[in-house]
Amino acid sequence: MVSAFFAALTAILAKKGVSNMDSDLATAIRTAVVLLVAWTFVFTKGSISTIGEVSKRNWYFLIASGVATSLSWIFYFKALQVGEVSQVAPVDKLSLALTIILSVIFLGESLTWQTAIGALLIIAGVFVLII
Repeated sequence: MVSAFFAALTAILAKKGVSNMDSDLATAIRTAVVLLVAWTFVFTKGSISTIGEVSKRNWYFLIASGVATSLSWIFYFKALQVGEVSQVAPVDKLSLALTIILSVIFLGESLTWQTAIGALLIIAGVFVLII
């Protein structure tokens, strides 16, 4: 719930922050703040001492995830700049349904009927909200 609250707050604050400026610059500023906060947590917890234990495989996937996150944020901020947050945010949440599908395909996770119905309801809900 706390994560969902901050995700919702992020959309509202981002919509206000991206107005009247280049959306790519807005993304870069936001990313710098995220970077600062994340490294503050790493140093505060003392996790930096375990950086040498990160495997090459972990590095590859984390770098790929970072690229995907960057592209997601770039397109999200551009969409926020030109669209209504009440329509952009739900479309962005289609990522949940896509994650379920991709987890079955690439991670071999099982797809229960409850999960499938939930994903379909999310997709249907997004279409209802954007119509």
